[in-house]
Amino acid sequence: WGESTSLEMVREIVNLSAGQCGNQMGEAFWDLVSREHGLSHEGKYEGTHDHELEKISVFYKETNSGSYAPRSIHFDLEPGVIDKIKSGHLGKLFAPNNFVHAQSGAGNNWAKGHYTEGAELIDEVMDVTRKEAEDCECLQGFQVCHSIGGGTGSGMGTLLISKVREEYPDRIMGTYSVFPSPRVSDVVVEPYNSILSIHQLIENVDEVSVIDNEALFDITFRTLKMKTPQFKDLNALVAKAMAGTTSCLRFPGQLNSDLRKLGVNLIPFPRLHFFLIGCAPLTSEDESKYRKVSAKDLTEQAFDAKNMMSACDPRQGKYLTASVIFRGPVSSKDVDEQMLITQNRNAAFFAEWIPHNIKSSICNVPPYGEGSGCSLIGNNTAILEIFKRIQTQFSGMFQRKAFLHWYTGEGMDEMEFTEAESNVIDLIAEYQQYFDATIEETSAE
Repeated sequence: WGESTSLEMVREIVNLSAGQCGNQMGEAFWDLVSREHGLSHEGKYEGTHDHELEKISVFYKETNSGSYAPRSIHFDLEPGVIDKIKSGHLGKLFAPNNFVHAQSGAGNNWAKGHYTEGAELIDEVMDVTRKEAEDCECLQGFQVCHSIGGGTGSGMGTLLISKVREEYPDRIMGTYSVFPSPRVSDVVVEPYNSILSIHQLIENVDEVSVIDNEALFDITFRTLKMKTPQFKDLNALVAKAMAGTTSCLRFPGQLNSDLRKLGVNLIPFPRLHFFLIGCAPLTSEDESKYRKVSAKDLTEQAFDAKNMMSACDPRQGKYLTASVIFRGPVSSKDVDEQMLITQNRNAAFFAEWIPHNIKSSICNVPPYGEGSGCSLIGNNTAILEIFKRIQTQFSGMFQRKAFLHWYTGEGMDEMEFTEAESNVIDLIAEYQQYFDATIEETSAE
C-alpha cells in the first residue's frame, strides 16, 4: 500500500515550438530536460536514479527500441532552423515526423503566418499535434515556445493555439512568449506583429510567461558575468525556468504543483494571465565555488528585480500573486518561513486585498548540475509597462498607416488592428485598476 509504482498515472504535456525563436528555445529545453532524466542525445536511458524514469512519460514516450522520444512538435515556415536541429547533436532524439516545415517563410509578417502561408501548413501541424495528444493517457496541456515579434511564431503560433484550443478546450494552454525588447529591435514591424499576437494570447491562452531578450542579456552579462553572451546562453536560461515550472510533474516532491494548480493560484482575473519569471541560483562560474545556497538566498535572488526575465521592474507594480517552486533538499519549514518574511518585509509590493498571495511548492530533485534551486512565477501589475511600450510604438506607426500594405495585401482588414489595439488598451487599464485597488475600496463597494 502507499508504495508509489511506475504504473501511476502521469499527466502528460505536449510541447509545440513555432518559428525560429521557438525552435531554438525548444532545443535548449529538450537538451536540459533530457539530462535531468538521464537520457543520452539519442534518447537512450543512461541514468542511475529511479526518480529519473518514474514519471519520464510526462514529456517522453517510449519507442519500440526502448529509447525515449519527446512529445514535441517543431514547425516553421522555412526549413533552415529545423534542418539545423535535425543535423545538430539532438537530431536523433526527435521523431522525424514531428518536424513540419514549408519552404517560403513568413517574412516577419503576422498576416502571412496567420492567414496565408501559415493557413496552408496548419492542417499538417494539427495532424501531428492530434496524434501526439491521442498518445497521451491523461493529457494535462500544451506548452508553446514562440516569439511574438516575427512572422511564424507570432502569426502561425497564435493560429495553432486557437486551433488546439478549439479541439481541446478543457486542457491547459501555456506559452513561453518572447516579447520585443525595449531598446533592441530585430524587426521594424515588431509592434504590429506583437499587438496582433497579444490580442490572441489574451483570448486563447491560460498562462503566458513573458520573456524578453534584453532582460536575458542583462542577466547573463551582469549576474553570470559572461563577456559576450549568445542566444544559446539566453535559451539555456529560459530552459532552466521552463524545467523548474514542470519539475513537480516530473519528479516526486513534498508539495506538488502542476499547470492547473499554477493557473488556479496565480490568476485572480481571467484576462490577467501574463507572468514574470525568474530563477535561482544564478552565479558566475568563478563565484559558484564560494557560494552555499540556502532557502533564504534562493528566495532573495528569485524575487530580485535584476533577475526577472522580462524588461519591467516589479517594484513599480504589485504582486497580485506569485508561485515559488523550490527544488532539492529544502525543508518545508524554511520555505514557509522565507515566504512569510518576504511578504512581511515587502508588504508594500504585494496586493493587500489577497491575504496569502505566494504559493510555494517543493520538488525533491535539484536542477541538473546544482545542489538546489528555485523558480519564481509572478503575476505582477508592473507588466503593464511592457504592453504600454508596445502599444505606444504601435499607435505611432498605425496612425500613419506605415507598413500596413504588407498586411492588407495578405487579406487583412484595418479593423483587426483597431480591435487588437483596443483589447490591449483594456488590458493595460485592468492591470492599472488592480494596482490602484485597496482594501478600503473593496469594502466600500
